[in-house]
Amino acid sequence: MAGPKRGSGSTFVVIANRLPVDRVTAPDGAISWRTSPGGLVTALEPVMRRQGGAWIGWHGAPDEKVKPFKHDGLQLVPVQLSSQEVEEYYEGFSNATLWPLYHDVVAPPEFHREWYDSYVTVNKRFAERAAEIAAEGAVVWVQDYQLQLVPQMLRELRPDLRIGFFLHIPFPPTELFQQLPWRREMLEGLLGADLVGFQLPGAASNFVRLVRQRVGHKTHRDAVYLPDGRTVIAKAFPISIDAAGFEALARTPSVLARAAEIRESLGNPRKVLLGIDRLDYTKGLRQRMRAFGELVADGTVHPDDVVFVQVATPSRERVDQYRILRDDIDRLVGRINGDIGRIGQQPLTYLHASYPREEMAALYRAADVMVVTPLRDGMNLVAKEYVATRYDNDGALVLSEFAGAAAELRQAYRVNPYDINGMKQAMVDAMKASPRESSRRMKALRRTVMDNDIDAWASAFLEELTEPRGPHDKHPRPSVVS
Repeated sequence: MAGPKRGSGSTFVVIANRLPVDRVTAPDGAISWRTSPGGLVTALEPVMRRQGGAWIGWHGAPDEKVKPFKHDGLQLVPVQLSSQEVEEYYEGFSNATLWPLYHDVVAPPEFHREWYDSYVTVNKRFAERAAEIAAEGAVVWVQDYQLQLVPQMLRELRPDLRIGFFLHIPFPPTELFQQLPWRREMLEGLLGADLVGFQLPGAASNFVRLVRQRVGHKTHRDAVYLPDGRTVIAKAFPISIDAAGFEALARTPSVLARAAEIRESLGNPRKVLLGIDRLDYTKGLRQRMRAFGELVADGTVHPDDVVFVQVATPSRERVDQYRILRDDIDRLVGRINGDIGRIGQQPLTYLHASYPREEMAALYRAADVMVVTPLRDGMNLVAKEYVATRYDNDGALVLSEFAGAAAELRQAYRVNPYDINGMKQAMVDAMKASPRESSRRMKALRRTVMDNDIDAWASAFLEELTEPRGPHDKHPRPSVVS
């Protein structure tokens, strides 16, 4: 590859596995793009517009080359992936090796050398693309576990850049991370960044400890001192949502009407419990459904009074473990409803589908109790979205202590999702709480979510990234601040 051009290009570059757009094909075959749902693009869009920023990512279709294009004022730079690379880099190493390993081995990770080789190849392609389009001294922000080698690869190509990395999923304990055959390469890849961000302080501490033990660099608290004089900072930046946007959506007449319609279609029960998750083995769906099924079976709640709505959005359906999980959940739902349901009445409503934000907001408004009980989760934004929609300070949140959100949302009914009896009790407590108790808890939850939104998260990360590092820091402070 020829050396990258400098001096022109983008002063702020985001690198993520996917572009923030989905392709739309009209009936006449015309192609257009629409912005994907999600808080990340919402948070970064103002910075990108101000700085003439660019977003590098895969556009979602294998074996296809797409030229850079502008969408809604944003410069988008597609990276090409072959079908084999999608299978090995994405479905393989990213989602069948790193994902289960980083989520406490809820499912056993697979270690295949050819998958890792593909991961290296694709990470190099992303790094080279960024090196080509970043201006001299630009700020580059790399996102998530699919691209952990990019910071070091990019550092070698463009030492003038200020590079940040943020891990959206959990970072595992030392004992689990050390199972990875490529553990040193992964750590060195991340050390190419000036700032490595995590969801929780414990994850940042794990990373620094591993760097000290496995790579041998000097460390002090959140700082890693590299032999070349650079200082790498590892810190927690808990991600959040567009809280004001969700509240505004929840207040619209159409959403309120739809929420009433949802309750009507469920038979206007006294209490509606709700779960919304990607269909993933880390989300604790089996345990949650078992707990609710037992509450009905043992007579603690009556199906005339209480219903549970579980939305499981399709996920990674080409990966074997996810196909098996879908079949397992389908059977479990059928068995629970078969055992405890009556004619015309299903205590558990299961929806395997994706819904737009408006429908999600209506479901949140319709629910009296939100049940968020993953076995392991980096953050879990569903919990925060529910809280943002409860502008009248009612409702209750049952939350797994193994979700990153539990560190902030302390007024939730916290549960160990492996403890079925404890989960049953938390659901009952949430349903039976007095209006005063519910209001007290929800007010506190809402203060936390509304004060710490996605804009505050992005601003905090970028301010830290562009902060001078003292005597070890050889680069002047870039001008990007959100």
